[in-house]
Amino acid sequence: MTTVDGVQPAWHDWIVTNLRRGCNRQSMIESMVQAQFDAAFASTCIECIAKDMKNGASSRFSPSEPYRYEAGRIASGNIIALSDITVKVAFRLNRPDVVLLEGFMSNAECDELVALSRQKLLPSTIVDPQSGDTKIIAARSSEGTYFQRGENELVRRLERRMSELMNWPVERGEGIQILYYRVGAEYRPHFDYFPVQDPGSAPHLAKGGQRVATLVMYLNDVADGGGTFFPNIGLNVTPLCGSALYFAYANSMSQVDPATLHGGSPVLAGEKWIATKWLRQNQYGG
Repeated sequence: MTTVDGVQPAWHDWIVTNLRRGCNRQSMIESMVQAQFDAAFASTCIECIAKDMKNGASSRFSPSEPYRYEAGRIASGNIIALSDITVKVAFRLNRPDVVLLEGFMSNAECDELVALSRQKLLPSTIVDPQSGDTKIIAARSSEGTYFQRGENELVRRLERRMSELMNWPVERGEGIQILYYRVGAEYRPHFDYFPVQDPGSAPHLAKGGQRVATLVMYLNDVADGGGTFFPNIGLNVTPLCGSALYFAYANSMSQVDPATLHGGSPVLAGEKWIATKWLRQNQYGG
């Protein structure tokens, strides 16, 4: 791949869509690097397409139909009563669909999940967009582990709570992933969904369809840094123990929302522990 014309049509669409949204170009480059593009090549692509658009020659890169937002999965209201707890809604965004919830987990639950995870941490990986294999890259410098669905009593309790909050069956979710960030660790901007144009996505999509939403649960207070940021919409969420961040990015028509580009800021002081739950279109097995 040596010329702008060699970029896959889906990436043409993605670049055009985000340029029209006024997204920060550096964040777009970082996202393309995360998808294994060379940084200089990504910058050239963006600049060339931006120039063509300015000159009225953007038909070569006509974007796909804009993402269609649908009704959110999380109940309306500022306070949501679940079977075993009541959570408060700190804020909501509609486009993209983002909800921050306070008090989703107790301090004791957070501490227990950290204790269960601490002894089995391994370097975090990503899915290679070409092969579908998992690999370690510098852009993701955390450590992590995971729990199978229903692995223990705490996991079963949290899964029931998440299912009720998000109105989504437990069987249509991946196991809970735990991530640990030391000082300096980060996760550069990326998408949680699997790009359908990437060959490496196929084996993951076969296990339960596309990812449709994410719930990030913060398991401790971070002294400085470590926020979850969305560069295309100017949002940064501070990690606070027991809170949970929900965001959705795939609709019933299997469109995916590029506005949910997000990352984990470097931890500047202390440490950061989070638990992540990904929802799938169909029953997940894998």
